[in-house]
Amino acid sequence: MNKSMIALIAAATMLTACNNDKANENEEKSVQSTNENQTQTENEQQKQPSQTETQSSPEHGKWSSLPEYDKIIEQIGNEDYTFNKETDNDGKRVFLIELNGEKQYKTVFVKNTNRLKIIKINGGGEVYDGILQ
Repeated sequence: MNKSMIALIAAATMLTACNNDKANENEEKSVQSTNENQTQTENEQQKQPSQTETQSSPEHGKWSSLPEYDKIIEQIGNEDYTFNKETDNDGKRVFLIELNGEKQYKTVFVKNTNRLKIIKINGGGEVYDGILQ
C-alpha cells in the first residue's frame, strides 16, 4: 500500500510540474506579444503629434498629459496662462490659472468620478461643470 501511495504522489507531482512549464511558456509568449504591441503603438504615437501637443504652449508641456487639460483649454482659450497646482492628491487636483500674474480661473478635477469644474474667479462664476469621457 505504501508503494502505491508513493507512486501516486510522485505521478501527481510530475504532472503538476509539467503543466506549470507549459503555462510558463504560454505566459512568456503572451507577455512578449503584449510588449511588441505596446512598442508598435508607442512608435505610431510618436510619429503623429497629438492634438494636445499642437495646441499647448511650451509652458504647459508638463500639464498637457492630464485628462482635464484639453477641456480646460477648450473652455478658457489657449492664451499664455500659467498653471499653478494648488492640490494634487488621490481624490482631486486643483489648479489656479493665472494670466499676467492675476488669478483668472480655478479648476477642480475629482479623479474617481472624472468630474471637472472650472470657475472664473473675478465675478464670472462657474464656466464648466461636467464629467469627462
